[in-house]
Amino acid sequence: MDALQDFCVADLKGSPTINGFACKDPKTVQASDFSFGGLHIPGNTSNAFGSKVTPAFVTQIPGLNTFGISMGTLEVGFVTSNPENRLVSKVLRKGDVFVFPIGLVHFQRNTGHRNAVAIAALSSQNPGVITVANAVFGSKPDIPTDVLAKAFQVDRSVVQKLQAKF
Repeated sequence: MDALQDFCVADLKGSPTINGFACKDPKTVQASDFSFGGLHIPGNTSNAFGSKVTPAFVTQIPGLNTFGISMGTLEVGFVTSNPENRLVSKVLRKGDVFVFPIGLVHFQRNTGHRNAVAIAALSSQNPGVITVANAVFGSKPDIPTDVLAKAFQVDRSVVQKLQAKF
């Protein structure tokens, strides 16, 4: 079943209903709604169970791609769908986790001066990967040059140069 919206971040200021909390207005969500920091900090386990559970997210997202970092720094982000096309981004450090809503264009970039190590958890056993540039400029057969030139509002020669790289 496809979702009717990009994501649903629970509005914890409202009253819960039988279906849970209502969603925040997507225009008001921040990177902090999709991230959690502190997985690298040991919790107090001196209790009867000998464990501590850390509730990382209070979100209702149909399908998650979770990205956590164990060393280095990474800038991560995603873009909401039309018409807003709003960038939601954050720099992750050791112990941070970030959730990418399924199906949205997203990125990761090492912003540090050393290697970054990250762990990704996907929402499917066969999630597939769509690299935007490969899909647009490297499709087989090619998307017609005039279609791409119009979509990107550039000259056909620019599209041809890009298609040649893929």
